[in-house]
Amino acid sequence: MENNSCIRQQADIEQINRCKYIVEDLNDSFDHLANGLSLVGNNVRLKILYLLYEEKRLCVCDLSDILEMTISAISQHLRKMKDRKLLMTEREGQTIFYSLTTEYKELLNPFFEILENKKIIETT
Repeated sequence: MENNSCIRQQADIEQINRCKYIVEDLNDSFDHLANGLSLVGNNVRLKILYLLYEEKRLCVCDLSDILEMTISAISQHLRKMKDRKLLMTEREGQTIFYSLTTEYKELLNPFFEILENKKIIETT
């Protein structure tokens, strides 16, 4: 450990070691969560995820119409999220429908609840 300038009187070595262990033990989980959340930080992708959360599944054309964006632009966002395992697909004939994976649906639920609560607050 580097020699940092710290003004504390005493270090709680047990606490430091416990926290180091926890962070090391959860390192893969931190990577997984950061991977998903980095994609969610984009306004358009967050809207897409919210729409998929609410509607359960939509195709690229639906999303293009709703968000008033080109199919190509929507497709690029969907591909990024599918590549990182946020979305799953289901084909019906020529149409591919997108939906949230169960894991990310559960992960994003608290964020979407905040959106719903904010909407309620704004209308009162």
